[in-house]
Amino acid sequence: MTHTARRIGRTLALVLPVVMVLSGTLAVTRVPWSAHNAESHLLTAASETVSKRAKARAPQDVLRDRLLQELREKDPGIALTELQRTVEARPSLAGYCMSIAKALGKAAVDQYGPTRAHRFSRPVCDTSFASGVAQFS
Repeated sequence: MTHTARRIGRTLALVLPVVMVLSGTLAVTRVPWSAHNAESHLLTAASETVSKRAKARAPQDVLRDRLLQELREKDPGIALTELQRTVEARPSLAGYCMSIAKALGKAAVDQYGPTRAHRFSRPVCDTSFASGVAQFS
């Protein structure tokens, strides 16, 4: 009888933790965060969409997006002047100047057409704006 009791004890020692973990996991797979909202967000234990910390955007990407917005709202000349001033103030962005100017050239062609966009060309970043206009014309 001692042998049987030991066998049952070992089996329980192995199975019981597994049962406890599974029942605990299943119990918390859905937890309403706010009772007042019928369609409240649910916490899912095995969620694949775990929110991750948003990555900080690179300064050149922020600058490019800001200048493209400025080009749309005002005109390419203002955006190019701002690009030149920003690169002079922050030399670390000089390596990105050509690609940003080309992006501005493409956006200018999209908005104004190739002939009118070319009129905004100026010697910013080794005439990359004009190169972008010519490339996307």
